[in-house]
Amino acid sequence: MSERMFKTLVGLVALTFTVIFAVIVMPALIADGDPVAGALAGFVNPYASGYAWDTILCWVILTIWIVYERRALGVPKGWICILLGLVPGVAVGFGVYLILRTRHLKTKAV
Repeated sequence: MSERMFKTLVGLVALTFTVIFAVIVMPALIADGDPVAGALAGFVNPYASGYAWDTILCWVILTIWIVYERRALGVPKGWICILLGLVPGVAVGFGVYLILRTRHLKTKAV
């Protein structure tokens, strides 16, 4: 797979999740007006709880990776991806970080 195809596919997945989040989650969050209740709604049954914990811990791993690589590689603006991992979600934060990291490694190798 080419680097261009990689960045395009990762970007499309991040964009797709952002649209899904905007269409499904944001209207409910605005209507309820309670972000804590919205977050806790991810734990309504054992199956949802499993997915919620998977997502939360994936965000923690992403955060550890970004903080580690800040010293090792110095990926610029990586901290923004930690915030994007919270809202709209890990799919966006992780995707954007991969794109930034790939771009940074390419410029560093030149």
